[in-house]
Amino acid sequence: MADGALATDQLAQAYGLQGQTALVTGGGTGLGKAIAQALAESGAKVVIAGRREDVLQTAAAEIGAGVEYIALDLTDMAALPAFEQQVHDRFGPIDILINNAGNTIKKPFHDSDLSEFDSVFDVHVRGALELSRAVTKRMVAEGRRGSVQFISSMTAYIGQPNVSGYTISKTAINGVIRALSAEFAGQGIRVNGVAPGWIDTDVFRTATKGDPERKAKIMSRIPMGALGDPADIGWACAFLSSPAARYITGQVLLVDGGGATGF
Repeated sequence: MADGALATDQLAQAYGLQGQTALVTGGGTGLGKAIAQALAESGAKVVIAGRREDVLQTAAAEIGAGVEYIALDLTDMAALPAFEQQVHDRFGPIDILINNAGNTIKKPFHDSDLSEFDSVFDVHVRGALELSRAVTKRMVAEGRRGSVQFISSMTAYIGQPNVSGYTISKTAINGVIRALSAEFAGQGIRVNGVAPGWIDTDVFRTATKGDPERKAKIMSRIPMGALGDPADIGWACAFLSSPAARYITGQVLLVDGGGATGF
């Protein structure tokens, strides 16, 4: 075999996800869709989940590669064990779980109340925890290795005004990653996270539309001088899911062009 072919085979083994089944929550739009795309292109069988079936159906068709979809409401936490069973019965055991689904409320702290904080926390933290509990229980029971990831945020490192519920929730996610990685490392289940910076998505464009001062401030904070692409987050998740990352757990990978640490 030629050296080039050998190198290609080694790369495929290190970074490929063939034979793996991945579940991506919030996989119908934005970062979730980009994550699903990267996992599918890496060879995984991908299932995307979210509240709007029409959006999921469109995303699955656009990604192709046999991507499947299934409805999910993370706020209905009592139903999440049954949801995991449904995914298992339809698509097989989950090897890779990407907890990406999220929401936010943009409002000054003094104008917010606890019910609004709860509505954000329920999706980012409580719902993600309960789904991860169901998935990891089966992994442990069946003696299977796996990768569980949570999408954190640069706001867990620098803070931003008017999104206190979101910032607090994402900071909690970093604690979840540390706690669960320590608990499951000896059982072959790796727990990591990806913390996106400012990424060129519909959400970002909506947030900065008509607010050139806010956008200019954001751009001034990014040492690399450009917004990230959703694919940057997708490939980070694909790497952390792959055999190449087999010795990585308990980490949060900042994908932010240097925004959290630069000047």
